[in-house]
Amino acid sequence: MSGFVYVIYLAVTIYAWLIVARAVMSWLNPRPGTAVYRVNAVLVDVTEPYLGLFRRVIPVARVGGAGFDISAVVALIVLFIVLQVLVRL
Repeated sequence: MSGFVYVIYLAVTIYAWLIVARAVMSWLNPRPGTAVYRVNAVLVDVTEPYLGLFRRVIPVARVGGAGFDISAVVALIVLFIVLQVLVRL
């Protein structure tokens, strides 16, 4: 793997972990003004442009009275496919 491809690989891997961190943070309800709230806000700002692409296409899955947003799962699958392509370069 060349140096440039490795840098792209690392960037995509870090971005995938940011999406996972955002998903975990979505389970919390941080109070405004706390450090957790600021971290969550940064994660949303960084990941929303990419996740928004999938949210426009994939509807929220309804199970009973609850709705599940599976766009993050699909977005991660796409990132993992990109990682596999990069490994083969």
